[in-house]
Amino acid sequence: MRPSDPEHDPAVRRLRERISEQDLAVLVAVNRRIELVRELKDHKLAQGWEFVDRGREEELLATLVAENQGPLSETGVRELFAEVLALTKREL
Repeated sequence: MRPSDPEHDPAVRRLRERISEQDLAVLVAVNRRIELVRELKDHKLAQGWEFVDRGREEELLATLVAENQGPLSETGVRELFAEVLALTKREL
């Protein structure tokens, strides 16, 4: 017999728990990325160098697209990391 609603379905609960674990892993990874970029920014500015390197950003996106094994599409990878890059810069 099937549960009367998804809230009581054990498979739904297990999958939601796994999704929540991944959400936390993403949060930890983004926070760590911001910390590392902050260190990079401080170092580059101390050297008198420009902080933003558009060529490096494009290289990063190309690498991520090439390494992606899906199911996220190439467009999805580019959109996701465009947002991560923009968010990182805003949080500095």
